[in-house]
Amino acid sequence: MSLWIPVTIAAASFQTVRFMLQKSLSTIKLSVAGATFARFAYSMPLAVLGLIMALHMTDLSLPPLTGWFWVYAVIGGTSQILATICVVALFKQRNFAVGITFKKTEVIQTAIVGFLVLGDQVSIGALGAIIVSLLAVLLLSKTPGGDGAWWKHLTNRAARLGLGSGVLFAFSSVSYRGASLELGDVDAWFRALVTLAAVVTFQFLSMGIWLLWRDRAELRAVWETRKISVFVGLTSLCGSFCWFFAFTLQNAAYVKALGQVELLLSLFASILFFRETITRREIAGMGLLGLSILALVLAI
Repeated sequence: MSLWIPVTIAAASFQTVRFMLQKSLSTIKLSVAGATFARFAYSMPLAVLGLIMALHMTDLSLPPLTGWFWVYAVIGGTSQILATICVVALFKQRNFAVGITFKKTEVIQTAIVGFLVLGDQVSIGALGAIIVSLLAVLLLSKTPGGDGAWWKHLTNRAARLGLGSGVLFAFSSVSYRGASLELGDVDAWFRALVTLAAVVTFQFLSMGIWLLWRDRAELRAVWETRKISVFVGLTSLCGSFCWFFAFTLQNAAYVKALGQVELLLSLFASILFFRETITRREIAGMGLLGLSILALVLAI
């Protein structure tokens, strides 16, 4: 088994737990921005400490951080901040499993971004998978009990947040892979760790400064919820390292496609932990999206 496969499954598992914690924080104490910042505030010190320990315990040295590295890191970090805000806000609109499913359109969108930015070709089979995924989005976009034509539900808040997060996560995935590859020919795990430490530090500083300017009370709230937020940071650190490691080892489209295992994990979380009801329409939409993802994997 290729190393990127278990690493990706681990990343999806950590990410599911982290989103569960962020959902709890956003519905109890923190705003959307606060729940997002908690992720970076409590993972940044751990990421930097991990890098320092790696430098002291190995013969490796910090590679040159080129201008292109920082371009990729800033684009990826900013995209991830905005995408996470969209996802946490989406949790307030729909249930946990459907929120994650909307986010998972990032797989299809990563293939599109790869074609537009990197010139990756899309096969006929992949195009068919994209069409199937759009049908799944049509099923998921309609709010339970909502009236009106189907196309009107594509413009509701839940649909906009979900699809927007998918686009942003697609850009962050491609950017993180680009940043890690800019570090040259060093061990993949070390490239992932350096990229992670740089990106999460940027995210911590940028969001911290923004909240200090716009909402200082939210900074206090993040500290007051530290008993839960620290686990958000820990799961975020583990999940992000696994994602970065996988991106370093394999094409982002493959990684994100396999990461769809998060759909099943989020479904179990929605039912077992949040006691939410999943409608037949939502199950059908998630199943159809899962089939489109499988088709995409086979077509790549």
